[in-house]
Amino acid sequence: MEELGAPKPHHAILYTSTYYGIRTGMDDVRKITVHVSEDLLTEAQAETGQGVTETVRAGLQLLRQRRAMQKALALQGKLKFSVDLMALRREED
Repeated sequence: MEELGAPKPHHAILYTSTYYGIRTGMDDVRKITVHVSEDLLTEAQAETGQGVTETVRAGLQLLRQRRAMQKALALQGKLKFSVDLMALRREED
């Protein structure tokens, strides 16, 4: 991905969202038909406490989160950084 340069402070969220593929707000919306078992839908709605659309959205968001977590875990041990814990504590004071 092409480097876009440092964002201005008020553009940081949009920059981060765009650069790292994190979506915020309402995107394009698709109307879909989903065939699921009554039991599965009932259990899922009981878990979310919401309607069908909100429950399906919650499930899709969980899948997106799981994929992001898998990507993060794949980086485990591959990134090197050092932190001076004492220096950070001094900065907090």
